[in-house]
Amino acid sequence: MPTFHFELVSPERLLFQGEVESVQMPAAEGDMTVLPGHSPVITTLKTGIVTVSGGTGGAQRLFVRGGFADISAAGLTILAEQAIPVADLDAARLDAEIAAAQEALAGTTEADANIEAQERLARLQDLRRATLQ
Repeated sequence: MPTFHFELVSPERLLFQGEVESVQMPAAEGDMTVLPGHSPVITTLKTGIVTVSGGTGGAQRLFVRGGFADISAAGLTILAEQAIPVADLDAARLDAEIAAAQEALAGTTEADANIEAQERLARLQDLRRATLQ
């Protein structure tokens, strides 16, 4: 089956690089699947799971939170605000972190600290939902 080049990069590291058969991703306009020969598109990403199929890396699932995707003749590049392999997510650890974040949110009175605590809690809850999929 034909393949195309795919890279997924987060601020911390390069999470995936290789030839693949398809990539499903949570685009802002709706989920989309990229196959070889896809028309050029640049789109923003919403929180969700990127599923990589076939090629040199085999099947993989990666949680992404924000960022954008660039589909071109050279392939697909995803620049994610946050990206974590789903296999690396530990549900029990996330539950403990969510509980701590909820406690921190309940204890904040300052507006900036409250916003930061809400964002942290939302990020952890997104990760937790990803482990259930």
